[in-house]
Amino acid sequence: MHLAEGLRLPTNGLDYTILAIYFVVVLGIGFAARRSVKTSLDFFLSGRSLPAWVTGLAFVAANLGATEILGMAANGAQYGVYTVHWYWIGAIPAMVFLGLVMMPFYYNSKVRSVPEFLLHRFGPSSHFLSSVIFAVSSVLIAGVNLYAMAIVLEALLGWPEWVAIVVAGVFVLIYITIGGLSSAIYNEVLQFFVILAALIPLTIVGLKRVGGWDGISDKLTSSHGGQFMTAWEGTGVGSSNPLGANWLTIVLGLGFVMSFGYWTTNFAEVQRALSAKNLSAAKRTPLIAAFPKIFIPLVVVIPGLIALVMEPAIGKTGSGLQYNDAIPVLMRDLLPNGVLGIAVTGLLAAFMAGMAANISSFNTVFTNDLWGAYWKKDRPDAYYLKTGRVVTAVGVLIGMGTAFIASSFSNIMNYLQTLFSFFNVPLFVVFIIGMFWKRTTPAAGFWGLLSGTVAAMVNYFWLYKQNVISIPSDQGANFVSSIVAFVVGSLVMVVVTLVTKPKPVEKLAGLVYGTKSPGIEVPPSEGDDAWYRRPALLGWGAIVLAAICYIPFSF
Repeated sequence: MHLAEGLRLPTNGLDYTILAIYFVVVLGIGFAARRSVKTSLDFFLSGRSLPAWVTGLAFVAANLGATEILGMAANGAQYGVYTVHWYWIGAIPAMVFLGLVMMPFYYNSKVRSVPEFLLHRFGPSSHFLSSVIFAVSSVLIAGVNLYAMAIVLEALLGWPEWVAIVVAGVFVLIYITIGGLSSAIYNEVLQFFVILAALIPLTIVGLKRVGGWDGISDKLTSSHGGQFMTAWEGTGVGSSNPLGANWLTIVLGLGFVMSFGYWTTNFAEVQRALSAKNLSAAKRTPLIAAFPKIFIPLVVVIPGLIALVMEPAIGKTGSGLQYNDAIPVLMRDLLPNGVLGIAVTGLLAAFMAGMAANISSFNTVFTNDLWGAYWKKDRPDAYYLKTGRVVTAVGVLIGMGTAFIASSFSNIMNYLQTLFSFFNVPLFVVFIIGMFWKRTTPAAGFWGLLSGTVAAMVNYFWLYKQNVISIPSDQGANFVSSIVAFVVGSLVMVVVTLVTKPKPVEKLAGLVYGTKSPGIEVPPSEGDDAWYRRPALLGWGAIVLAAICYIPFSF
């Protein structure tokens, strides 16, 4: 990802003052959170003490990183209104499923991570493999945010790339090392509002410049065709469209397999819900996050469309402008000083939120699921607290190294979706079958996870990249890879289950649907049982609202 030359922003002292104030506040939150960190549980899961509104906003902010802002704006410029599928069918149903169905399993089992759940359900082999896969994917994704931040700062502010990488990495390292997950979460709440403060003015000024929504529709319909401004037109099987996918691969590949794989097994998100103060708050965490998530396209996808109207050369060979340039182009052309400082701060906040989410989940999984489980068992709690802080530093350094892997992708969302199809979808296969089929065996969990991962990689690197099969786009290939991973992993799990011995039913209590947890479930805190806080109402309300949002873009 290299931004085009000529995107340098006309920043002045006011803009840098706003940026400096933000960094001071971030570090202040880290030092304030330090007082609450006395045990490893405090460091890794905030002592399971946070209210639902805090964890809910942190949940959506953790996802609102470089991949979301630059990546989804790039998708808007490249694929048009089809990009809304990543939200309304590719996020909301899975977030609701996580809250209503999977969080009771996660929270009541008292696990500290997603891989630890697999340890209880399937045993050490699946646990070790999933921990390694998650640790690798976490630092790869953290690297994307860090690299994107460095390139943006280099292009917009003139900072050398290595300076931007070091500055950003050091700030994330300091506030997570000092305050643990609480620092990351409270900073993510702050970052959520800073990000909106940056994107809302950009969208409003941009719409005014291009003649509102009618102006966008008229110009892009004439230049890219009517399909470009609809969500479903041209998605019939065998039809062509800018996305290079049909309704079947959108619904199954993105809406089910890839989406559920990401939202229900990605510990960078689930960790926020596990830090909630009780089961009710944990269930409501992704459901509360779903409502702002529904409206994020208004300030991310629409700016991508605006940028395409203002700079029609974006994405064209020889133009020097890539799809990733959409947001920076608007910042350069539309925002006055002061507002520009807020916008730059918002971008930094987004990158830091995305990186912090992955680093905080990496240190938890590596410390508890690898180091503490297989190499240094039964040490005092203070040892694991110290180890977590050291691993945080290691994770940031590795993230700096992996950042440059993303440089070969002109649309960083393509890169991220590729990683999700490799790592998250096979995990989802193992989780969903293991949670709903008592007969599933430990061996099936391991071989299902391994075969699903390998199948996705074979489909992408051999069948797609070597043109063995014809798929119109990288995103279409990712959807197909996700479906392949799900089908292969499922078939392998079924076959292996039928020829191997399952765990005794009594050892599955609280881990499989239909079995009761042996622990005593703590009732909701006073007020959590109010009708407007009921998880089912929140969940179904989010799904209905997302479906309604499709109506204006379906014809």
